[in-house]
Amino acid sequence: CAVNGPGEAKEADFGIAGGNKEGLIFARGEIIRKVPEDKLLSALVEVIRESL
Repeated sequence: CAVNGPGEAKEADFGIAGGNKEGLIFARGEIIRKVPEDKLLSALVEVIRESL
């Protein structure tokens, strides 16, 4: 969830945390994007591809 997600994602390379019809994309413990729920997966894939 968006409340616990930031702390839980702190050690992850990439992650998502869902909230009320939107979610957060994390990279290396930092929030980098806030996106609509239906775009979470594609946004996460995009962020990962951009990092390669």
